[in-house]
Amino acid sequence: MNLFHLGLKSLWSRRYTAILVLLTVAISTALLIGVERIRHSTKSSFTNTVSGVDLIVGARSGSISLLLYSVFRLGNPTNNITWESYRDFAEKQGVAWTIPLSLGDSHRGFRVLGTSRDYFEYYKIGRGRSLVFDAGNEFDQLLDVVLGAEVAEQLNYKIGDEIIIAHGLGTTSFSNHDDNPFTVSGILARTGTPVDRTLHVSLEAIEAIHVGWEGGVKIPGATRSVSQLRDKDLQPKAITAFMLGLESRVGVFKLQRAVNEYREEPLLAVLPGAALQELWGFMRVAENALWIISLFVVFAGFVGMIAVSLAGLNERRREIAVLRAVGASSTNVSALLIVESVILTAIGIVLGMTVLHALVWILQGIIETRFGIGISNALPTATEWKLIGGLLLAGTAAGTVPAVVAYKNTLMDGLTARV
Repeated sequence: MNLFHLGLKSLWSRRYTAILVLLTVAISTALLIGVERIRHSTKSSFTNTVSGVDLIVGARSGSISLLLYSVFRLGNPTNNITWESYRDFAEKQGVAWTIPLSLGDSHRGFRVLGTSRDYFEYYKIGRGRSLVFDAGNEFDQLLDVVLGAEVAEQLNYKIGDEIIIAHGLGTTSFSNHDDNPFTVSGILARTGTPVDRTLHVSLEAIEAIHVGWEGGVKIPGATRSVSQLRDKDLQPKAITAFMLGLESRVGVFKLQRAVNEYREEPLLAVLPGAALQELWGFMRVAENALWIISLFVVFAGFVGMIAVSLAGLNERRREIAVLRAVGASSTNVSALLIVESVILTAIGIVLGMTVLHALVWILQGIIETRFGIGISNALPTATEWKLIGGLLLAGTAAGTVPAVVAYKNTLMDGLTARV
């Protein structure tokens, strides 16, 4: 307790230097724990991009490929699946609901998704959160379109605006469905998921705008009015993929096997959670790089702490000599320097955690809304406590270096003037 009290007084006498060291430790703590919290939250949000879906079914390819184009709207499917195959599984016993997905068109770089109204009822994000409309409602008329939040924001669209869908993908297209423009009927609230970057239309609308198109090319004179299109049979012949939910998850593996062994056409069924974990594994390089960067920052912070302590030690030679002269042993002096380092590290950790919690509290809503990452502001997890313990040990080790130097200094060396 005497060393602790003496250490506090010594730090107070050098408070300006101590404040700089405190800031270094606090920044290192906030960065390291912040990176760990963001990493954990990002992984949780990533795996919860789609929630409540038991299986995703598409043409046989790879599980990650199927996940990318059906959930993240990235890449292209190897093939479509027939409407008959979709209906075959949609009507199977134990299947509670299905969401058909049809991709292939775009609008100014954003993907257009053909689906059914069940999409807005059963598609969940995060921890089972439903899609919410920021304005308007679901598509009701044949050529209605529901926009994701980012589409509406970047292109400055509002309810009632007309949109022309382009055939194919890309930011620029020379094959536009300009004879049948869509009308914005709804705008979804921001989710921080690929839903924000998607335009949603009905499956019938996808079929309607492709009437008179063959092989991706519009046939001259084949233009149809909206009333003529409504009179046609607009049931899809094929879709890109579909999602399904079961009445009981007990039969999910049985149904997955039935899809993968389907004889009518080659299909693939994947568990979204397992595919997301596999995809996250490929992103581990970036995760490790972030970790290495944060560790280097922490290392640099404690090296700076050692440098400041050694520089201050040279100025404290007289102080140390006086302590030795009044009876303090070399061990006592060394212990004092270690105690000072521990005090600075502990206060710096508390300050860093306080700053981190304040930043999370301020930015939590913005980060979740903009990026879909729900960062928790709860007490430290077991992993974070281990990191805090590691920081405290690092601070103790940093104080050991000047303590060893001070231990080697003799009383005469401290009292002798140097020229």
